[in-house]
Amino acid sequence: MPIRRKLAAAVAAGALVLLPAAPALAYEPVNVVHTERVQAGPYEVTVGFSAWPLRAMQSMDVTFIPDGGIAGKSGRLLMTGPGLDDDLADGVLARHPRKLDVWGLDVVALDEPGSYTFGFRVDGPQGTGEGRTQPVQVLTQPGPPLGLSWAVCVIPLVALVAFLVVAWRRSGTA
Repeated sequence: MPIRRKLAAAVAAGALVLLPAAPALAYEPVNVVHTERVQAGPYEVTVGFSAWPLRAMQSMDVTFIPDGGIAGKSGRLLMTGPGLDDDLADGVLARHPRKLDVWGLDVVALDEPGSYTFGFRVDGPQGTGEGRTQPVQVLTQPGPPLGLSWAVCVIPLVALVAFLVVAWRRSGTA
């Protein structure tokens, strides 16, 4: 009997570990709503955006699909725009985690409104080529200002701290 209990406990522990992974499998594939075709040397690349128009601080996916696929090719991202961090401005184009047959950026957000270009370098059997999208205008952040959003979110924390202070003082353990 103890072996059965141990086995049941091990199965339950395994289920608890694997249960949170189930929602990750339910994510939808990338829904591209706007594309641009860009010539990068001998390669033609389709750049796809999952949100259009683009807004600052709004999550989106960006895909880079060279004609003929990404097999046998490598890519580098060369972005320009206001407030870009170094990883986003110049980095290796990797497979998109939810669309494995293309390169892409998964759930990226641009911090500031302004004009951005999505540039890239493709190395492949036909040589090396660079290309850039036309400047893409990123609009202001949707919704209320970030400071106001944070202030509203902090209200429950302040109320909880006030409640705990009052409860602590009333309990008489000072």
